[in-house]
Amino acid sequence: MLLDFDFGVIIRSLPYLGQGMMLSLSLTLLAAAGSIVLGTILALMRLSGIGPLMWIGATWVNFFRSLPLLLVIFWFYFLVPLVVQRQVDAFQSALIGFILFEAAYYCEIMRSGILSISRGQASAGYALGLRYSQCMRFIVLPQAFRNMMPVLLTQTIILFQDTSLVFVVGLADFMTSAVTVAQRDSRLVELYVFAAFVYFVICYSGSLYVKYLQKKIHR
Repeated sequence: MLLDFDFGVIIRSLPYLGQGMMLSLSLTLLAAAGSIVLGTILALMRLSGIGPLMWIGATWVNFFRSLPLLLVIFWFYFLVPLVVQRQVDAFQSALIGFILFEAAYYCEIMRSGILSISRGQASAGYALGLRYSQCMRFIVLPQAFRNMMPVLLTQTIILFQDTSLVFVVGLADFMTSAVTVAQRDSRLVELYVFAAFVYFVICYSGSLYVKYLQKKIHR
């Protein structure tokens, strides 16, 4: 089988596969940024001590963590155009679905990070005359992000892997592009092995960086 392995089909398909990878990376970065922002807001809501806000945050987390991501992507592909009363392309609807879904997981990560900060630091901020928002902005959240950075990156790696699900709305991400080339040229082994190798290199490199950050933070 190795003697019949055609590297040429991979080389010839690199421009097309590269476009798929750019879509996967773009979706990952935009979804991660949006999810972290929304997840942080949800975490603050859950920790606010205000009943309605706490209920909204908890309901959001429990709802989206109880659904498969594939269903959420497929759902928003049809739901968003109905809500905004205009056509929304597949990338935008997939991005919205990813942000709303992943925010539930980033929320719990940030909530743990905020709770890891000693209450005495916030109390010291209040003693200096800072408001709640200022204490969170200048004292608590920077430390929470620092403590949770390895976990945030780990969740982002998982998000990158999950971008392969966007095939259900017709987007040509990296994995979908590899499948398309494999079926077109009848070279399943070459393209699937190459796709697995690329995912392994990116995700394993990310996990090594996470371990480096963990050691650096502990020091």
